[in-house]
Amino acid sequence: MRRGLVLAFTLALGGFAAPVAAQDGWLAAKLGEFRERYAFPGATAAIALPDGTVMTAATGLADVEAGRAITAETPMLAASIGKSFVAATVLALESEGRLSRDDLLAVHGGDRPWFDALPNAGTITIDHLLHHTSGLPDHVHLPEFQEEWTLLTTDAGDFEPERLITFVAGREPLFEAGEAWAYSDTGYVLLGLVIEAVTGQAWHEAVRTRLVDPLDLGGTIPSNRPDLPGLAVGYVAPDNPFGLPARTADAERRLLWDPAVESAGGGFASTSADLARWGHLLFGGEAMDAPYLDRLLDGVPVDPDAPGIIYGAGVAIYADTPRGPVWGHGGWIPGYVSSLRHYPDHGVTLAFQINTDIGVMDNSSDLVPALEAELADLAIEAVR
Repeated sequence: MRRGLVLAFTLALGGFAAPVAAQDGWLAAKLGEFRERYAFPGATAAIALPDGTVMTAATGLADVEAGRAITAETPMLAASIGKSFVAATVLALESEGRLSRDDLLAVHGGDRPWFDALPNAGTITIDHLLHHTSGLPDHVHLPEFQEEWTLLTTDAGDFEPERLITFVAGREPLFEAGEAWAYSDTGYVLLGLVIEAVTGQAWHEAVRTRLVDPLDLGGTIPSNRPDLPGLAVGYVAPDNPFGLPARTADAERRLLWDPAVESAGGGFASTSADLARWGHLLFGGEAMDAPYLDRLLDGVPVDPDAPGIIYGAGVAIYADTPRGPVWGHGGWIPGYVSSLRHYPDHGVTLAFQINTDIGVMDNSSDLVPALEAELADLAIEAVR
């Protein structure tokens, strides 16, 4: 969801010098320190070292009411970090010759009943969708979508992503396709439909067969139903705009809403360990056999006043920071916050997940950028 980009833009982040076990203790201590400081229910974190070794840590509770401890293997909704999987799958399909980034969306969806009512319908390309330059509004932040959230998320197993397209159908485009930048979950929902049209598979199956399974990301599963095994309970503010109760799951830890509503705007539950490994492989050029890094990192400016920030294919890119370039994505969905960051100058990748969005959704807390910064500085120092 769009908040994923807000998190993506709240940035702080040769071999390793100390034993991994000692590093694990440091990571757990740092995560525990942040829990004491910010009083969140629970969190997990992982750091992938230059050689691919992944350290993990966890602190707090996956279910406050039941007193269930969170572990490094506890999954959470990864939200918009899923865009990196979707975009990489599109690049894989391009490598296979199944589509081109220059293809008009009309080539892969022009026969849909809603297509002609789509803003910029005749000029949007796959590349525009990848880079958020389509001019499409973002359905997630439309009042009509938020008002219908409860209705959209109660029919578990029956959700159709094309329902999301109807919220932007008939609206004026934000700008002509390719002429500016505006984050749009709707665009990635459309990419999911393109993947399905090209492969004949559900979009998340195409992601699984090309990326998740070959890379052995066993903790990553589609978030397409409320009863996700082992999922940490999420906690939201009582006055959240979606009208959700503070605890977003029932006593059996089944979500009170259907996360399939996110569709290809995110679409996965994962662990911090899997996210760190994914970032290490993706940004290290090892996620696919065919070359892809130049296409992944070929970014467009997001704001004329911030020339050092660009957006590639499902990745936010910070060209110049105190830690060198930073590549990654953030994720937010009610009750969950995630962050993925790669520091190419140091070969370090970090990920963390927190099972509350209180203070994050309304920007009243600096938790996410502070945790990103401290984990990055200490991880980089540790591998020097």
